[in-house]
Amino acid sequence: MALFTGTPLLAGLLLVPQSSSAQAAPTGSRTVDVTIESMTPSAPTKADSVTISGTLTNDGSSAITDAHVGMHRGSSLSGRSSIDTAAQRTGYVPGVDGPEVKGHKEKIDRLDPGARRSFSLSVPVKDLDLGDDGVYQLGISLSGRTQAAPFERVLGIDRTFLPWQEGNAGKKTQLTYLWPLISSTHLTAETDAAQTPVFRNDDLAAELAPGGRLQQMVALSKNLPVTFVIDPDLLASVDAMTRTYKIDGPDGPMGKNQAVAKQWLNDLEKAVKTHEVIALPFADPDLASLAHHGKSVPSALSHLGPATDLAATTVDTVLGVTPRTDFAWPVDGAIDSSIVDVATSAGAHNVITRSDSLRETGGLPYTPTAARPIGGGNTAIVADARLSRAFEGDMSKADNASRAVQQFLSQTQMINLQAPDRQRSIVVTPQRMPSAAQAHAMATALRALEDSGRWTEPLDLSDATVAKPDPAATRRIPGDAAYPGSLRREELPAGAFRKIQETQSALDDYQVILAQPERVVTPFGTAIMREMSTAWRGNPTGAGAFRNSVRGYLDGLTKKVHLIQKSDATLSGRSATIPVTVQNNLVQGVEGMTLKLTSSQPNRLDVGKPQEIKVDGGHSQSFKFDTTANANGRAWVTAQLYTADGRPYGEPMRFQVNVTEITATVMLVIAGGVLLLVLAGVRIYLQRKRVASAPAEDGSDGEGPDGEDGTNGDNGGTDGDEPEQPSDPAPDTGSENTDRSGSGEKVDR
Repeated sequence: MALFTGTPLLAGLLLVPQSSSAQAAPTGSRTVDVTIESMTPSAPTKADSVTISGTLTNDGSSAITDAHVGMHRGSSLSGRSSIDTAAQRTGYVPGVDGPEVKGHKEKIDRLDPGARRSFSLSVPVKDLDLGDDGVYQLGISLSGRTQAAPFERVLGIDRTFLPWQEGNAGKKTQLTYLWPLISSTHLTAETDAAQTPVFRNDDLAAELAPGGRLQQMVALSKNLPVTFVIDPDLLASVDAMTRTYKIDGPDGPMGKNQAVAKQWLNDLEKAVKTHEVIALPFADPDLASLAHHGKSVPSALSHLGPATDLAATTVDTVLGVTPRTDFAWPVDGAIDSSIVDVATSAGAHNVITRSDSLRETGGLPYTPTAARPIGGGNTAIVADARLSRAFEGDMSKADNASRAVQQFLSQTQMINLQAPDRQRSIVVTPQRMPSAAQAHAMATALRALEDSGRWTEPLDLSDATVAKPDPAATRRIPGDAAYPGSLRREELPAGAFRKIQETQSALDDYQVILAQPERVVTPFGTAIMREMSTAWRGNPTGAGAFRNSVRGYLDGLTKKVHLIQKSDATLSGRSATIPVTVQNNLVQGVEGMTLKLTSSQPNRLDVGKPQEIKVDGGHSQSFKFDTTANANGRAWVTAQLYTADGRPYGEPMRFQVNVTEITATVMLVIAGGVLLLVLAGVRIYLQRKRVASAPAEDGSDGEGPDGEDGTNGDNGGTDGDEPEQPSDPAPDTGSENTDRSGSGEKVDR
């Protein structure tokens, strides 16, 4: 039973595809992984020896014995595309790779499966038997024996390229290499009372520190024939870092990398003194996104002009040099007619594109000069796509970097060999933000070209722009449909530009109320420019979060100027004063605003005229409105702040007023009643005074004037001689007036 159930299980296992680790080991000329990690010199002369170093790894299943490393010199390659084809080839092909160079080999001890070993083989150039000037393919092979094949054969090979030219070219190719200093967005819109800038994080410090990407870019550039292409936003950010700065967050710490920022700016300032500087518009706006989506949003394109002006000012202020600002560089040099229109609308009459976008259609047998007039006084600078993309890979691996350098040199020489009697100008635009390893590989290639100096000569971008164009070169700008879909999917959507515009409108409304608008216009203006940066490509989440943070911070500031909610009020007369309080929690004053009250029942309650307001920072102030009631009842009153141009500012504040006015007839009746009470009191008072002051009549029987006995109850005293009781009112004056009319007498109220 066990056998019965196990048999199909075993069969099933045999049918299941095995993992890569269980697959058969490589055989034949792919048994050993030969990796070339360096070649020196990169462009040798006849007196040199070519030294190639690298590693060997046995990927097979059995040990390799009686092995050695040898060099193969292939035939001269026929053109630029043949270099691309050769670079993709694997495995040993005797007729193509050529025989092993005699007399030069390095013996290798037993190489067990999985074992790795380094090698270094040096061969004099004269022994390579190089012929005419051209690009030659060099191969490094490992030959040896295995248990399965006990005879010597090639078990692995790797290739590189040797550009060969004995003397200087008659007309050297003019080569312009752009050296981009661009980074992602680092600064936020936030500042504190001292206008301390707030950074999104401290990542920029790592790029500026020794060994960091930007530090290496500047350090390598000092002695290289390059043209700097700088995003001024990077300079502004580093300059802000040289002073007190904070890191964003609820308890964001103070930044501590001022020294690093100062050193980097100092090094860059020295470097640019001997190099041409091109300044992109501030924050490197995404021209393709603007062209494809921003044009549908009102005034989205209006940011390009100010960004270009700010670029010149920033570079001049920070580095002390005057840059050129008439160049536009769309992403990857990909253009269409709408991108060119947007790029040139802000004064960038030189559009940097690439040959895989503005393709040659005339069948030219050579690479034409980069500059092409495209009408309207504008020029397209068509960078060479192969050279521009040469260092896009992982250059941290020595084999990748060495291969890229040799292919770059070979391609430049092949360009020169295409038409050696024709003077041409070639432009190279590498990736926007090269890594430190990529920068090192780029620098290695440029130094090798400069040291050789046999087929190229350096040229600034300004000079490349005015180079004599090739009349047969393509000048027709591709249509919108030709724009790469992969790039289009990374663009900022129209919704992003609408939000940007909403933020700009909110900023426009906010700044007009401020006593010192420059404190917010600058940080928010640059933040809005950063929202359109090319650096957001491929990061829609980060782009959205940044837009939201800018708008959220602006909304928070605008709400710091607001009306304090009033409780309902009661108006018990024809007129009264209603106070309304404006709170200003900003660090600066607000002015030029109007506070207006509106009554829901204007016939019942007139709330007075609007008032101009001015409130100092960190204060609140009440403004009093003279109101008049015309009838009893309730009325809603709305208080609203307005800017100088009549736009509502902030949220309205509503409260209720209850009018309880007393009419004129009721007032007269009440007044008459009060007057009668007062007169009655005066009469009683005067009568008592008169009785108390009358002289007593003579008579033993003691009868009073009315015939009474003159006694006061049981006490036997007489009225006239009895003293005034304490309960009687005190006299108003010193001498009593006996005039019965009471004329001139003061009375108690």
